[in-house]
Amino acid sequence: MPLTLPPPAGAHDPVTPEGHQEPVTPEHRASGPPSQAQPLLRQEAKGEEEEGEETGVQGAWGTATAEPGWRVWGKAAEAAAAEEGQGEARGAAAAGSGSPAGGAGGGRGSWRRLLAWLRRPPQCCPCAAPLPRSAAHCCHGGTKMAALAYNLGKREINHYFSVRSAKVLALVAVLLLAACHLASRRYRGNDSCEYLLSSGRFLGEKVWQPHSCMMHKYKISEAKNCLVDKHIAFIGDSRIRQLFYSFVKIINPQFKEEGNKHGNIPFEDKISSVKVDFLWHPEVNGSMKQCIKVWTEDSVAKPHVIVAGAATWSIKIHNGSNEALSQYKMNITSIAPLLEKLAKTSDVYWVLQDPVYEDLLSENRKMITNEKIDAYNEAAVSILNSSTRNSKSNVKMFSVSKLIAQETITESLDGLHLPESSRETSAMILMNVYCNKILKPVDGSCCQPRPPLTLIQKLAACFFTLSIIGYLIFYIIHRNTHRKNKPCTDLESGEEKKNIINTSVSPLEILLQSFCKLGLIMAYFYMCDRANLFMKENKFYTHSTFFIPIIYILVLGVFYNENTKETKVLNREQTDEWKGWMQLVILIYHISGASTFLPVYMHIRVLVAAYLFQTGYGHFSYFWIKGDFGIHRVCQVLFRLNFLVVVLCIVMDRPYQFYYFVPLVTVWFMVIYVTLALWPQIIQKKANGNCFWHFGLLLKLAFLLLCICFLAYSQGAFEKIFSLWPLSKCFELKGNVYEWWFRWRLDRYVVFHGMLFAFIYLALQKRQVLSEGKGEPLFSNKISNFLLFISVVSFLTYSIWASSCKNKAECNELHPSVSVVQILAFILIRNIPGYARSVYSSFFAWFGKISLELFICQYHIWLAADTRGILVLIPGNPMLNIIVSTFIFVCVAHEISQITNDLAQIIIPKDNSSLLKSYRRWIISYNLHCRNNKAGI
Repeated sequence: MPLTLPPPAGAHDPVTPEGHQEPVTPEHRASGPPSQAQPLLRQEAKGEEEEGEETGVQGAWGTATAEPGWRVWGKAAEAAAAEEGQGEARGAAAAGSGSPAGGAGGGRGSWRRLLAWLRRPPQCCPCAAPLPRSAAHCCHGGTKMAALAYNLGKREINHYFSVRSAKVLALVAVLLLAACHLASRRYRGNDSCEYLLSSGRFLGEKVWQPHSCMMHKYKISEAKNCLVDKHIAFIGDSRIRQLFYSFVKIINPQFKEEGNKHGNIPFEDKISSVKVDFLWHPEVNGSMKQCIKVWTEDSVAKPHVIVAGAATWSIKIHNGSNEALSQYKMNITSIAPLLEKLAKTSDVYWVLQDPVYEDLLSENRKMITNEKIDAYNEAAVSILNSSTRNSKSNVKMFSVSKLIAQETITESLDGLHLPESSRETSAMILMNVYCNKILKPVDGSCCQPRPPLTLIQKLAACFFTLSIIGYLIFYIIHRNTHRKNKPCTDLESGEEKKNIINTSVSPLEILLQSFCKLGLIMAYFYMCDRANLFMKENKFYTHSTFFIPIIYILVLGVFYNENTKETKVLNREQTDEWKGWMQLVILIYHISGASTFLPVYMHIRVLVAAYLFQTGYGHFSYFWIKGDFGIHRVCQVLFRLNFLVVVLCIVMDRPYQFYYFVPLVTVWFMVIYVTLALWPQIIQKKANGNCFWHFGLLLKLAFLLLCICFLAYSQGAFEKIFSLWPLSKCFELKGNVYEWWFRWRLDRYVVFHGMLFAFIYLALQKRQVLSEGKGEPLFSNKISNFLLFISVVSFLTYSIWASSCKNKAECNELHPSVSVVQILAFILIRNIPGYARSVYSSFFAWFGKISLELFICQYHIWLAADTRGILVLIPGNPMLNIIVSTFIFVCVAHEISQITNDLAQIIIPKDNSSLLKSYRRWIISYNLHCRNNKAGI
């Protein structure tokens, strides 16, 4: 499928598809390229037609499938070349149809015909070939020539670049990046603890980002849970004492820095049995050696963690003499074997000395220079790393504090001791080094081993491996068949003889091909978010990281616009556009970490509610108009919504409720279905004969609203319902259904609002109250202007209220009741003016067609650590990393959309007999081919 560039404003593809337009349904839809007018190549998305064409709407992620067909365009070029000769005209048609013959040399010929066209004198529009309507009203050749140039340029782009070639490029990029990361890990080592202890940078002013991994910010309860029954010892000078205080404050923030500064300081939390001691040994001498030697004896209880370091006192007392440095080397040499022995049973860290800010040092500390500190650090590293001859030292160097101090030492009060924020960062790094491997936090990838494969993950790997092997077997058989059926030349006549046997592709081969591709994609998912192959980083929010990308995509969306094929309210192109720009905004919101900024969070909540609004609107419209309550319809929707999530639950070892939005739309779809399918089934055809049925439907909706209110304010009843087996297996998260109740309650009314809006709109449309013609306002001028004014005021009022929110909990409590205000205001602003209803952004619409896949795939292959961090494919260059990871992410989402569509047609066919006939036809064809091969034909 070619990746067509949508035309800019005012330029439109002058051709229409040969086949009929895709119908619109509330299911998940296979996607196409950005432009709705898809030229050149046939659409790759296959599948049966779905009903719902009359409504022109979809659900939260609607679905329609594209019938195979060729879009022949380039008639303008053909007409332009008519005077240049029939041969060139045929060449233009061949190039326009996308045939290999025409495409091979079509580039030079196309531009030659364009130049010939430009040399022609201007003609009036009635004589022109089919061109955009905007050009059809012009009697000058400039617009026509611009449109022709655009179409020829688009053809050239499609000839060299398509969605298929983009996916091949993405596959090559993944393979190269994986090879580079594997080589890097083999060369630099695979221990993320070393990166955590030795390298990193600041994001902003206070957020520390270790190299290649994510650092978890431990809460009090988590720290106590990790350190229960543990003993941690800090040994050293005043700088180590500062680190001790910061570490203890993670466990007990009320702990005060008081007591004898030049003495030992104990701390004990009796509830969790955590013991943390500071031992005052400001110099590396015999006193420190004796303290450490005691712990090496078998009869003495050893600390689980030992943090030691000292040097500045030696520099100060001996006035920075070289003899003091030599003595330091001798002392640390004698201590090194003891530390190495302790490191076999305990975690031992040697803290290198931080730099000083020499301008702020007092007179009695002027001898402590950064040059002297570097000399002492080099001595410590050299001696401790060489304490074992044939293996790597078990004593870990805590050198990251040096990097932190280089950025923050200017904020020091005395030039020697670090500011509190820097000490807290160092203490949190120590907590991550020790606790990540114990608690295994999702957003703490540093020092965390790869999780072991579960049994179901192993079975999934076997299944996908068998699918790949099976597809390769089918591919080899098909290739051999193609070679044997290749036309051969008759020696007598010189003409080619074509084998009449045509083996059709079997559903089994399509099934194996889909699972083969899905298996490779799932391997990429696992590598990104479970195998620790690629790097991960923490999010860091700034206003620029959120609003600049928003402005950029809005400019692109406005630039790529086209005329809609119909001008009804919430027509298919418009709802695709709506879903597309909302999904892009949500993606930017997630990757920028904008949830920390409350006004942005509240507006994103409205976008999520708008998706659910479309669910209620689309599914209600379908059932109301079609009256199709068959099991096939239900299975198709459930399959399209849940297929990818179920696969990810298996491969990524995550509960179903983790992907919270899919369970949400699934449950609401079933609520809509049950509400309308239960007796009496009321549909539009029945209601048109008797208005009494409208009243009956309103009673059904009122009862639904009553049930929603009851469950919203009765948490116990809600939890009892969803705690029943097997619902509990689907909706529990961390052992309870509170998260599910919170998510459901947050947007509890908006689906009902969507259903009610659909009922009112379709009733007004049936009575011809609305003017939905091209360019016409939806109502009379006075009513349209009044409603437009009210809508704009309501839209801005909600935004002002959301921006003034101070408390997230209070705003979330009001959100379910007021979110519909901005949603309805947007719908009216978008649809009341006729000109606004007649155009749409093909850029946004393309993304809207794969919005479900984009939303789910972002969890693991665009973000990282289950959306807590950012995937890093190219370290050291954030901009290039975002571009490459986004390109791969979008290609994967598009491919999964097509795979889901193919599998849905095979696994849940609308007509079982047609599937059986397809199998039978393929088997007969294949058997006939085998007989011909044996006969030598």
